[in-house]
Amino acid sequence: MQSKTTQRPGWIPSRLREHRDAHGLTLEAAGERLRQAAGRHGLSVPAANFQTLWAHEQGTVFPGPHYRRAYCLLYEATEPELGFRPALPGESQKAEIVISDLPAPTDPAADNAAALVIEETFTKVSVGGIESGDSPPGLLRSRVVDAWRRRHGGGSPRPILALVGGYAGSGKTEFSRFLSDITGWAFLDKDSLTRCIVERLLVSLGGDPNDRHTDLYLKEVRPFEYRCLMETAWDNLNVGTSAILSAPFIAELKDEAWFTRLENRCAAKGIDVAAIWVRCDPESMREYIEFRGAARDAWKLENWEQYAASLNVETSPPTAHVTIDNRLGAAISLADQTREALKRILT
Repeated sequence: MQSKTTQRPGWIPSRLREHRDAHGLTLEAAGERLRQAAGRHGLSVPAANFQTLWAHEQGTVFPGPHYRRAYCLLYEATEPELGFRPALPGESQKAEIVISDLPAPTDPAADNAAALVIEETFTKVSVGGIESGDSPPGLLRSRVVDAWRRRHGGGSPRPILALVGGYAGSGKTEFSRFLSDITGWAFLDKDSLTRCIVERLLVSLGGDPNDRHTDLYLKEVRPFEYRCLMETAWDNLNVGTSAILSAPFIAELKDEAWFTRLENRCAAKGIDVAAIWVRCDPESMREYIEFRGAARDAWKLENWEQYAASLNVETSPPTAHVTIDNRLGAAISLADQTREALKRILT
C-alpha cells in the first residue's frame, strides 16, 4: 500500500534523500548528525530517528521549523535547495562563503574574514540590501561589525540600544539572539523579563493570565510591561553595556514622537539607537506560533483570520532603520549558516 503524501505548495521531499545520498549517510547516521547540529544551535529536534527522517523524505510528514533549520545546518544548504519551498524573488540562496578559502584560525586575518561574513550576512537579510555610506542601515551594520572587532581587541566603546520588533512568530527573538551571539550585547527579551509578573497582575485585576488582546491588558498592564523592559535596558546602558531588546514594539515604532524622545534621551547620554523590524509572512508566523505552543497565543490561533487581517505585513514602521526579511524563515536560516561558518573560522 502506498503511503499518503502531505500536500505542501512547492515542497519536493525527494531533495532530502538526494542530499543525504550526496553526503553518504544512512538514515541512522543522518539522524545522529541532525541531533548534533540541533544541539549545537539550541534547536528542539525530538528523536530524529530513521522513521521520522524517512517520513520527511517520502513526503508523508512535513518537517517542522526546528527540523528544517537543523537539516539546513546538516547539509549546508538553504530551504529552497532542500526542497522545502520555492525560493523568494531575489532571495540569497547561500551565504556565498567558501570555508576552505578563509584563513586558518591562527592567521591574524581570521577576525577580518569573520567580520566580512557578518557584514555580508547582515546585508543579505535586510530588505533592499544595504548601501555603503552613512545611512541608518549602513551605520547599524558598521556597529554590528564593530562589536565583533571590539570583542577581539578593537572597536568603539560607545554603547548602542537596538530595538528588534515584529509581530508574534515573526522570528524577532531568534534574530535578536543571533545579533547577541555576534556582538556580545546584552539580550533582553520582554517575555522572559516580565511574563510571570504580567500573568499575576492580570489575575489580580480579574482577567485571564494569557490575555494579550483586551483593553485590560493593553491599557492597564502593557505600559508597565514595556516600562520594565526599558528600565532594564537603561540599567545596562548606563554602565556602558549595549542592549538588544526583543519585543513587538508595534505601537512604539509607529509613534514617531515616542521614538524621537527615545533618540533624544539616548543622545544626551552618548548612546546610539537602532530600530530593526523583522518582517514575515502570516503563514510562517502561524506555523511558528503553533510550534511554540504558548498559552498566550491561544486567542490568536482561535481567531486567526481576524488577527491576521489586523497585521500590516507589507510595510515597516516609519521609525525602522532596517527591515529584516524573514519571510518563510529565510533570514533565520541564513543566520544559522553564519553561526556555523564563524565557528569553523575561529575554532
